[in-house]
Amino acid sequence: MDNIELLHEVIRLHDEGAPLCTVTVAGGRGSIPQEIGAKAIVGSNGLLCGTIGGGRVEAHGLAKAHELLKPGANTRALLETINLNKDLGMTCAGEMTLFYEVYRPDLVWRVVVFGAGHISQRLCRFLTELNCHTLCFDTRPEWIDRLPQSSKLERRVVGAYTDGVPAVPPGSFVLVMTMGHGTDVPVLEEMSRRGVETAFIGVIGSDSKAEALRRELRGRGLPAAFIDRITCPVGERIGSNTPPEIAVSVLAQLVRIREALGP
Repeated sequence: MDNIELLHEVIRLHDEGAPLCTVTVAGGRGSIPQEIGAKAIVGSNGLLCGTIGGGRVEAHGLAKAHELLKPGANTRALLETINLNKDLGMTCAGEMTLFYEVYRPDLVWRVVVFGAGHISQRLCRFLTELNCHTLCFDTRPEWIDRLPQSSKLERRVVGAYTDGVPAVPPGSFVLVMTMGHGTDVPVLEEMSRRGVETAFIGVIGSDSKAEALRRELRGRGLPAAFIDRITCPVGERIGSNTPPEIAVSVLAQLVRIREALGP
């Protein structure tokens, strides 16, 4: 299997949501068991295809890939140089540089947007330029249709905004920006009821809306811990109130918080 076929296999596995690690021979010196550029694909249960040289080299690469694929491991890429004699006890005295790239569903930055209105239209376009996956819900097909078509953006029409709550992936950044207070509150209430695990919850609005929102959520009996996690109004206060500038402010806040949380 050549590298083009291996890359197609990576895409197939990635689209299926399978965790995988590619191991590439990125450099070499002296006597080494495989050519520079050779690749292997490693899954949770071992080598899937390709080779970086077999024997002790491959055993080492597989062991390292398995470490990177473990839940909770945060390394997305790693460059490692090994001396075949000193590090692996091989008779050949060469050195190999191995490059590991990790693809795990739990490492994907996921943003979920409730509402496809004016601000969301701009925000979703910005998000498609970043390394993240965005899921947007709206009850209005005509607004969903206006969103850009991208492999990084999933567009869904729902009967009610609350219908989208069960589909929120754990650890997502969630933005609630529906048609207004009356449709925002049920989404938040359903998220609390289901115990949806999120990294961030932001709600579009003003300071007065934020006060009214929290008052209503308390009146509906939502836990204080959940209410305290809501950021409203969402977005950095860096510009005016036009939809594009609000979208920029929201995106800036999402990126800042993502970086603070770490990989």
